[in-house]
Amino acid sequence: MKLDILAIGAHPDDVELGCGATIAKEIARGKKVGILDLTRGELGTRGTAQTRKEEAASAAGILGVSVRENIGLADGFFQNDTESQLKIIEVIRAYQPEMVLCNAIQDRHIDHGKGSKLASDACFLSGLVKIETKRDGVVQEKWRPKTVYHYIQWENITPDIVVDVSGFIEKKCEAVFAYKTQFFDPNSPDDNTPISSLTFKESINYRARDLGRLIGTDYAEGFTVERYPAVDSLFDLI
Repeated sequence: MKLDILAIGAHPDDVELGCGATIAKEIARGKKVGILDLTRGELGTRGTAQTRKEEAASAAGILGVSVRENIGLADGFFQNDTESQLKIIEVIRAYQPEMVLCNAIQDRHIDHGKGSKLASDACFLSGLVKIETKRDGVVQEKWRPKTVYHYIQWENITPDIVVDVSGFIEKKCEAVFAYKTQFFDPNSPDDNTPISSLTFKESINYRARDLGRLIGTDYAEGFTVERYPAVDSLFDLI
């Protein structure tokens, strides 16, 4: 299966939080989107690797993604090394995405910055013919995505491009809150993480609303880029 977009996250829920509305919008437009989780989120204070797996499957169904994989790197301890790069390269070559969306270039959680660089490096290396990978015993062809964009997570990084996601914020929130063990629950006695507070839950909406305000729409999501974005005409910009 060939994908238009492969969204990569260090943990299950990173993609939904960072670019869930953008993904929902592109799927509604007929694009094929897949998600790759690097770890199982097993070090998360709340929930377990198994509950995260179940929640990730539920969120994928809500967004309507074509495929979701998890390569099982060590949560908190994975490195940008050959073994990790090759695992991602195999997935990139299997689905040949035109575009990759990945973690924020820097963030509060150390895995986000590490995952960002690891995914970006793997995208480049995937285009080198002398790097051999196999899937199901078959040697894969080289493939390099045309573009790599980084979504924004905990830190308020200034975006290079902003996507109008008006009409899709509800779908994003539905997918995010499929991770029931991770976010605010008034009946839970251990709401003690930065993302499990009611304030954080509300921030998902108001951050998107504020970015939308800045570009004259209802809601938006921001991304940083690795190279200059190009348009055919100034009139392509809204």
